Amino acid sequence: MTTENTRYEEFRVDGEALLSKVKEILHEGNVRRIIIKDEKGATYIEIPMTVGVIGTLLLPVWAAVGALAALAANFTIVVEKTTE
Repeated sequence: MTTENTRYEEFRVDGEALLSKVKEILHEGNVRRIIIKDEKGATYIEIPMTVGVIGTLLLPVWAAVGALAALAANFTIVVEKTTE
């Protein structure tokens, strides 16, 4: 799915791979927002990535994503990216 300057990608992962996949996505860059949904499509968390959100500011996000991984077996990660 795409819009004018925005592109969406979806990844399906299990609970064990959730945190590592989110970190991998962030390292790719141009990420505006990450949405984590369960296998039924219910949104668990939306993580906006604003300019300057780095390092220790992401620690609570990592903790939340790690806690989610223990709750369910399968997730969909929706990534909103800018296409400059």
